[in-house]
Amino acid sequence: MDTTAKKMTFEELTIMDIRISDEMLIAHINDGRMVSIPINWFPRLSNANADQLQNFEISPGGYGVHWPDLDEDISIKSFIKP
Repeated sequence: MDTTAKKMTFEELTIMDIRISDEMLIAHINDGRMVSIPINWFPRLSNANADQLQNFEISPGGYGVHWPDLDEDISIKSFIKP
């Protein structure tokens, strides 16, 4: 049985879900990966309170995440460099 995953192009990758820990943003990508980056890479996020961090929207196409209370946007490129 072939268990290799279909290789996706960067343009096909999307963020499916985001989890936020005390120190990390963890993105679930549509190719099955979970990728994390430090919150302190983003000053607006690192200075936000828990309620502000949890109020986010994944873009309809899955190409990024928006925090309306903080006026912060992070694209999938922040999680995965092509």
